[in-house]
Amino acid sequence: MFDWYSRLTDYFPEKEMKSKKHFELLFQEKQGIYKLLEGSDHLVVYFEQADYIFIDFILVFGSSRGKGRGSMILNELKQSGKAIILEVEPATFNDPESEKRIRFYEKNGFLKMNSIGYERIHVVTNELNKMDIFCWSPVHTTEHWVYDRIKHTYVEVHAYKVEDLYGCNPQHVSEVLWLKESVYR
Repeated sequence: MFDWYSRLTDYFPEKEMKSKKHFELLFQEKQGIYKLLEGSDHLVVYFEQADYIFIDFILVFGSSRGKGRGSMILNELKQSGKAIILEVEPATFNDPESEKRIRFYEKNGFLKMNSIGYERIHVVTNELNKMDIFCWSPVHTTEHWVYDRIKHTYVEVHAYKVEDLYGCNPQHVSEVLWLKESVYR
């Protein structure tokens, strides 16, 4: 029998993962806003704020994948009436699953935030982790609004007590996230 952390580490690359201790600290110290939702065929880890939900991890287990379960989970979260923000690996030739994930989120109404840049160095592996930011919202939101929320999430979740947990300083939010300049011709 797998526990929730084993399920995550079996599926997600190490450069995207937090330590189990980091997750447990977030669950304990941010109880009620950093949550684990487990079912027999899925698990979701998310950070809920007054006006948005950040999905840190969503995983539908192998035999249930492709049967609509992920869409049902997203629809349940959408019932909160809050915007939903998440990070998605950019599509790459080396990882054919990345394109499937992007299509899944787009099929569920998520839009890529093209003006938001995101690159961070993993505190354990020292690997560069580039992500695209996607958002679904029941009302119109701007990319700048999403940018402000993902910066808050980075500080409150990804960089939370990193020095205590890993013995190094987290990257400053301004090194990790930025708004790309728009060029009009």
